[in-house]
Amino acid sequence: MGDMVSYPSNGDTCDAYLALPESGSGPGVIVIQEWWGLVDHVRDVADRFAAEGFVALAPDFYHGAKTGEPDEAQRLLMGMAMDRAAKDIQGSARYLASRPEITGDGVGVVGFCMGGSLALWTGALADEVKVAVGFYPAIPWEKMQPTWGNYSGKAAMIHASEEDGTSKAEGVQQAVRGIESAGGTVEVFDYPGTQHAFFNDQRPEVHDKAASGAAWQRTVDLLKRHL
Repeated sequence: MGDMVSYPSNGDTCDAYLALPESGSGPGVIVIQEWWGLVDHVRDVADRFAAEGFVALAPDFYHGAKTGEPDEAQRLLMGMAMDRAAKDIQGSARYLASRPEITGDGVGVVGFCMGGSLALWTGALADEVKVAVGFYPAIPWEKMQPTWGNYSGKAAMIHASEEDGTSKAEGVQQAVRGIESAGGTVEVFDYPGTQHAFFNDQRPEVHDKAASGAAWQRTVDLLKRHL
């Protein structure tokens, strides 16, 4: 079990769930929520990263709001200011990288759905982020207008569901082109037969155990190679 922490962000504060490994130290990874908010599933993912030896930080980008209803989640997503989210992301990366428990150079970031897009964007925003992983990224890049140049020397990974159009989806292809043209490396994996949010084991109607296991191991291996 982790604890809630607060840190400066954009002249304000941002709250986050922090999970430490049993050793008390390790590489840092930021976990970015789906559109539901900082719900139990996101905390559980942070705990799983801690069990793998990482110091995991899951920021609350909705600043206290969360829901289990799709219509409300859509409202929260549409109401989220992307410029503030960008500053919260950068603040999270700086905060995590500065913590005394962090080992290695820089931190990683892993996000899901809405958070998958934000995670990939983070690699283009924060110097502290060296590795970015997006699970079924779902936000049109027009809302973010990322500049990919900061990806030079960094690594990324994208897990694409079949429901979202696999790796052939234009949003995925745009991210791949941007990251590679900036001098970064990116691996993309398709998961046949999967629905959007297949990694969320608290949603049995979409969860795919085999795909989740494969995506998780690939993610952990990437983070351990680069952090």
